[in-house]
Amino acid sequence: MYRRQPQRRYYGGTGDPYSRTGRGAGTGRFKLFLVIGLVMAAFQAFKYFTNTQINPVTGEEQRIQWTTEEEIQLGLNSAPQMAQQHGGLHPDQRAQQFIDQVGQRLANTTVAKQSGYPYDFHLLADNRTVNAFALPGGQCFITYALFERLQTEDQLAGIMGHEIGHVIERHGAERMAKSGFIQGLIQSVLIGSGGDASMAQIANVIGNYTNMKYGRDQELESDDWGVRMMIEAGYNPEDLIGVMDILEEATGGSRVPEFQSSHPSPENRREKIRESIEKYR
Repeated sequence: MYRRQPQRRYYGGTGDPYSRTGRGAGTGRFKLFLVIGLVMAAFQAFKYFTNTQINPVTGEEQRIQWTTEEEIQLGLNSAPQMAQQHGGLHPDQRAQQFIDQVGQRLANTTVAKQSGYPYDFHLLADNRTVNAFALPGGQCFITYALFERLQTEDQLAGIMGHEIGHVIERHGAERMAKSGFIQGLIQSVLIGSGGDASMAQIANVIGNYTNMKYGRDQELESDDWGVRMMIEAGYNPEDLIGVMDILEEATGGSRVPEFQSSHPSPENRREKIRESIEKYR
Protein backbone atom coordinates (compact mmCIF):
# COMPACT_ATOMS: atom_id res chain seq x y z
CA MET A 1 0.00 0.00 0.00
CA TYR A 2 1.31 3.33 -1.02
CA ARG A 3 2.01 5.64 1.89
CA ARG A 4 2.34 9.34 1.34
CA GLN A 5 5.70 10.52 2.56
CA PRO A 6 5.75 13.53 4.84
CA GLN A 7 6.50 16.74 2.94
CA ARG A 8 9.98 18.05 3.55
CA ARG A 9 10.31 21.67 4.41
CA TYR A 10 13.48 23.69 3.86
CA TYR A 11 14.19 26.47 6.27
CA GLY A 12 17.65 27.32 4.99
CA GLY A 13 20.88 25.66 4.01
CA THR A 14 22.77 25.33 0.76
CA GLY A 15 20.54 22.64 -0.69
CA ASP A 16 17.77 25.09 -1.61
CA PRO A 17 18.76 27.67 -4.23
CA TYR A 18 15.88 29.89 -3.16
CA SER A 19 16.74 29.87 0.52
CA ARG A 20 17.52 33.03 2.39
CA THR A 21 21.03 31.78 3.00
CA GLY A 22 21.63 31.41 -0.78
CA ARG A 23 20.30 34.87 -1.49
CA GLY A 24 22.37 36.35 1.30
CA ALA A 25 25.56 34.71 0.07
CA GLY A 26 25.03 36.06 -3.44
CA THR A 27 24.39 39.56 -2.13
CA GLY A 28 27.43 39.32 0.11
CA ARG A 29 29.67 38.33 -2.78
CA PHE A 30 28.35 41.20 -4.89
CA LYS A 31 29.03 43.68 -2.10
CA LEU A 32 32.53 42.28 -1.65
CA PHE A 33 33.28 42.65 -5.38
CA LEU A 34 31.85 46.16 -5.32
CA VAL A 35 34.01 47.23 -2.38
CA ILE A 36 37.15 45.76 -3.97
CA GLY A 37 36.34 47.50 -7.26
CA LEU A 38 35.80 50.85 -5.54
CA VAL A 39 39.04 50.54 -3.58
CA MET A 40 40.97 49.71 -6.76
CA ALA A 41 39.38 52.63 -8.62
CA ALA A 42 40.25 54.99 -5.78
CA PHE A 43 43.84 53.77 -5.79
CA GLN A 44 44.14 54.24 -9.57
CA ALA A 45 42.72 57.76 -9.30
CA PHE A 46 45.05 58.67 -6.42
CA LYS A 47 48.10 57.38 -8.30
CA TYR A 48 47.15 59.19 -11.51
CA PHE A 49 46.17 62.57 -10.05
CA THR A 50 49.05 62.82 -7.56
CA ASN A 51 51.90 61.97 -9.98
CA THR A 52 52.48 65.42 -11.47
CA GLN A 53 55.49 67.22 -12.92
CA ILE A 54 56.09 70.73 -14.24
CA ASN A 55 57.04 70.91 -17.92
CA PRO A 56 60.32 72.90 -18.08
CA VAL A 57 59.38 74.58 -21.38
CA THR A 58 55.67 75.27 -21.02
CA GLY A 59 55.46 75.57 -17.23
CA GLU A 60 52.37 73.36 -17.37
CA GLU A 61 51.63 70.85 -14.63
CA GLN A 62 51.31 67.41 -16.21
CA ARG A 63 50.28 63.99 -14.91
CA ILE A 64 53.39 61.99 -15.81
CA GLN A 65 55.08 59.09 -14.03
CA TRP A 66 58.49 59.22 -15.77
CA THR A 67 61.44 61.59 -15.54
CA THR A 68 62.86 63.18 -18.69
CA GLU A 69 65.88 60.87 -18.40
CA GLU A 70 63.56 57.84 -18.34
CA GLU A 71 61.71 59.21 -21.37
CA ILE A 72 64.96 59.60 -23.29
CA GLN A 73 66.02 56.04 -22.47
CA LEU A 74 62.58 54.71 -23.38
CA GLY A 75 62.78 56.40 -26.76
CA LEU A 76 66.29 55.14 -27.45
CA ASN A 77 65.34 51.60 -26.49
CA SER A 78 62.15 51.65 -28.58
CA ALA A 79 63.55 53.32 -31.73
CA PRO A 80 65.06 50.15 -33.33
CA GLN A 81 61.83 48.21 -32.85
CA MET A 82 59.73 51.03 -34.28
CA ALA A 83 62.02 51.25 -37.31
CA GLN A 84 61.77 47.50 -37.82
CA GLN A 85 57.99 47.70 -37.90
CA HIS A 86 58.29 50.07 -40.87
CA GLY A 87 60.79 48.08 -42.88
CA GLY A 88 63.88 49.50 -41.21
CA LEU A 89 65.72 52.71 -42.06
CA HIS A 90 65.76 53.94 -45.65
CA PRO A 91 69.13 53.39 -47.40
CA ASP A 92 69.16 56.82 -49.12
CA GLN A 93 71.83 58.63 -47.10
CA ARG A 94 71.39 61.93 -48.96
CA ALA A 95 67.72 62.00 -48.01
CA GLN A 96 68.62 61.12 -44.42
CA GLN A 97 71.19 63.93 -44.28
CA PHE A 98 68.60 66.36 -45.61
CA ILE A 99 66.15 65.34 -42.88
CA ASP A 100 68.88 65.66 -40.25
CA GLN A 101 69.73 69.14 -41.52
CA VAL A 102 66.15 70.37 -41.31
CA GLY A 103 65.47 68.67 -37.99
CA GLN A 104 68.61 69.99 -36.29
CA ARG A 105 67.91 73.50 -37.57
CA LEU A 106 64.59 73.37 -35.78
CA ALA A 107 66.04 71.76 -32.66
CA ASN A 108 68.94 74.20 -32.30
CA THR A 109 67.47 77.56 -33.35
CA THR A 110 64.03 77.52 -31.73
CA VAL A 111 62.36 77.10 -28.37
CA ALA A 112 62.96 73.35 -28.77
CA LYS A 113 66.52 73.93 -27.54
CA GLN A 114 65.13 74.72 -24.07
CA SER A 115 63.70 71.23 -23.69
CA GLY A 116 67.09 69.56 -23.36
CA TYR A 117 66.05 66.48 -25.36
CA PRO A 118 68.66 64.94 -27.74
CA TYR A 119 66.59 65.01 -30.94
CA ASP A 120 67.24 62.39 -33.62
CA PHE A 121 65.49 62.22 -36.97
CA HIS A 122 64.94 59.03 -38.95
CA LEU A 123 63.76 58.27 -42.49
CA LEU A 124 61.89 54.95 -42.53
CA ALA A 125 61.87 52.63 -45.54
CA ASP A 126 58.08 52.20 -45.42
CA ASN A 127 56.83 53.37 -48.85
CA ARG A 128 53.14 52.61 -48.22
CA THR A 129 52.23 54.21 -44.90
CA VAL A 130 51.97 58.00 -45.09
CA ASN A 131 52.94 58.93 -41.55
CA ALA A 132 55.30 60.67 -39.15
CA PHE A 133 55.54 60.22 -35.40
CA ALA A 134 57.73 60.82 -32.36
CA LEU A 135 58.69 58.70 -29.38
CA PRO A 136 59.17 60.15 -25.90
CA GLY A 137 62.62 61.64 -25.44
CA GLY A 138 63.25 63.08 -28.90
CA GLN A 139 63.23 60.22 -31.44
CA CYS A 140 61.36 61.53 -34.53
CA PHE A 141 60.40 59.49 -37.61
CA ILE A 142 58.98 60.06 -41.09
CA THR A 143 58.09 57.33 -43.57
CA TYR A 144 59.39 57.45 -47.12
CA ALA A 145 55.78 57.29 -48.31
CA LEU A 146 55.20 60.74 -46.78
CA PHE A 147 58.67 62.11 -47.52
CA GLU A 148 58.43 61.47 -51.26
CA ARG A 149 55.13 63.38 -51.43
CA LEU A 150 56.60 66.58 -49.99
CA GLN A 151 57.21 69.43 -52.40
CA THR A 152 59.28 71.85 -50.31
CA GLU A 153 61.82 71.91 -47.49
CA ASP A 154 59.36 74.05 -45.56
CA GLN A 155 56.79 71.25 -45.61
CA LEU A 156 59.36 68.89 -44.13
CA ALA A 157 60.15 71.51 -41.50
CA GLY A 158 56.46 71.71 -40.64
CA ILE A 159 56.24 67.96 -40.12
CA MET A 160 59.41 67.80 -38.03
CA GLY A 161 58.33 70.83 -36.03
CA HIS A 162 55.03 69.11 -35.33
CA GLU A 163 56.81 65.99 -34.07
CA ILE A 164 59.21 68.02 -31.94
CA GLY A 165 56.11 69.64 -30.47
CA HIS A 166 54.90 66.23 -29.30
CA VAL A 167 58.23 65.71 -27.53
CA ILE A 168 58.27 69.16 -25.90
CA GLU A 169 54.73 68.69 -24.62
CA ARG A 170 55.64 65.19 -23.38
CA HIS A 171 52.53 63.88 -25.08
CA GLY A 172 53.81 60.31 -25.19
CA ALA A 173 54.42 60.21 -21.45
CA GLU A 174 51.04 61.81 -20.80
CA ARG A 175 49.24 59.30 -22.96
CA MET A 176 50.98 56.34 -21.35
CA ALA A 177 50.02 57.61 -17.90
CA LYS A 178 46.44 58.23 -18.93
CA SER A 179 46.15 54.90 -20.72
CA GLY A 180 47.38 53.12 -17.60
CA PHE A 181 44.82 55.02 -15.52
CA ILE A 182 41.94 54.14 -17.85
CA GLN A 183 42.94 50.47 -18.02
CA GLY A 184 43.10 50.42 -14.25
CA LEU A 185 39.58 51.83 -14.04
CA ILE A 186 38.31 49.28 -16.55
CA GLN A 187 39.79 46.50 -14.45
CA SER A 188 38.13 48.02 -11.38
CA VAL A 189 34.76 48.06 -13.16
CA LEU A 190 35.20 44.41 -14.13
CA ILE A 191 35.91 43.40 -10.57
CA GLY A 192 33.21 45.63 -9.09
CA SER A 193 30.59 44.19 -11.46
CA GLY A 194 31.62 40.62 -10.73
CA GLY A 195 32.84 40.15 -14.30
CA ASP A 196 29.74 41.54 -16.03
CA ALA A 197 30.61 41.51 -19.78
CA SER A 198 28.20 44.35 -20.62
CA MET A 199 29.78 46.59 -17.99
CA ALA A 200 33.22 45.76 -19.37
CA GLN A 201 32.10 46.67 -22.89
CA ILE A 202 30.72 50.02 -21.73
CA ALA A 203 33.91 50.77 -19.81
CA ASN A 204 36.05 49.96 -22.87
CA VAL A 205 33.99 52.20 -25.14
CA ILE A 206 34.31 55.10 -22.71
CA GLY A 207 38.04 54.53 -22.41
CA ASN A 208 38.57 54.40 -26.17
CA TYR A 209 36.65 57.59 -26.88
CA THR A 210 38.39 59.42 -24.06
CA ASN A 211 41.76 58.53 -25.56
CA MET A 212 40.64 59.59 -29.04
CA LYS A 213 39.69 63.06 -27.85
CA TYR A 214 42.95 63.30 -25.97
CA GLY A 215 44.83 62.44 -29.17
CA ARG A 216 43.02 65.10 -31.23
CA ASP A 217 43.85 67.79 -28.69
CA GLN A 218 47.49 66.76 -28.80
CA GLU A 219 47.61 66.92 -32.60
CA LEU A 220 46.24 70.47 -32.66
CA GLU A 221 48.67 71.47 -29.92
CA SER A 222 51.59 70.07 -31.91
CA ASP A 223 50.44 71.86 -35.06
CA ASP A 224 50.69 75.07 -33.06
CA TRP A 225 54.25 74.18 -32.03
CA GLY A 226 55.07 73.37 -35.63
CA VAL A 227 53.99 76.83 -36.77
CA ARG A 228 55.90 78.53 -33.98
CA MET A 229 59.14 76.68 -34.69
CA MET A 230 58.84 77.17 -38.45
CA ILE A 231 58.64 80.92 -37.94
CA GLU A 232 61.50 80.95 -35.40
CA ALA A 233 63.72 78.91 -37.75
CA GLY A 234 62.91 81.07 -40.80
CA TYR A 235 60.57 78.70 -42.64
CA ASN A 236 57.26 79.60 -44.27
CA PRO A 237 54.48 78.36 -41.94
CA GLU A 238 51.93 78.46 -44.75
CA ASP A 239 53.54 75.29 -46.09
CA LEU A 240 52.20 73.35 -43.12
CA ILE A 241 48.74 73.87 -44.60
CA GLY A 242 50.04 72.17 -47.73
CA VAL A 243 50.99 69.17 -45.61
CA MET A 244 47.35 68.86 -44.58
CA ASP A 245 46.43 68.72 -48.28
CA ILE A 246 48.96 65.89 -48.79
CA LEU A 247 47.62 63.92 -45.85
CA GLU A 248 44.04 64.32 -47.01
CA GLU A 249 44.93 63.27 -50.56
CA ALA A 250 46.76 60.20 -49.23
CA THR A 251 43.55 58.98 -47.59
CA GLY A 252 41.56 59.46 -50.79
CA GLY A 253 39.50 62.18 -49.16
CA SER A 254 37.54 59.61 -47.15
CA ARG A 255 37.61 59.64 -43.36
CA VAL A 256 35.50 58.70 -40.39
CA PRO A 257 33.70 61.42 -38.40
CA GLU A 258 36.14 63.42 -36.30
CA PHE A 259 34.67 62.24 -32.99
CA GLN A 260 35.55 58.66 -34.03
CA SER A 261 39.11 59.49 -35.09
CA SER A 262 42.35 59.94 -33.18
CA HIS A 263 43.24 62.93 -35.41
CA PRO A 264 41.37 66.17 -36.07
CA SER A 265 39.78 66.61 -39.48
CA PRO A 266 42.01 68.29 -42.13
CA GLU A 267 39.58 71.21 -42.30
CA ASN A 268 39.84 71.77 -38.56
CA ARG A 269 43.62 71.54 -38.63
CA ARG A 270 43.94 74.02 -41.48
CA GLU A 271 41.79 76.52 -39.60
CA LYS A 272 43.82 76.13 -36.40
CA ILE A 273 47.11 76.43 -38.31
CA ARG A 274 45.97 79.73 -39.82
CA GLU A 275 45.09 80.96 -36.33
CA SER A 276 48.56 79.98 -35.10
CA ILE A 277 50.22 81.81 -37.99
CA GLU A 278 48.34 84.97 -37.05
CA LYS A 279 49.30 84.51 -33.40
CA TYR A 280 53.06 84.13 -33.92
CA ARG A 281 53.68 86.54 -36.78
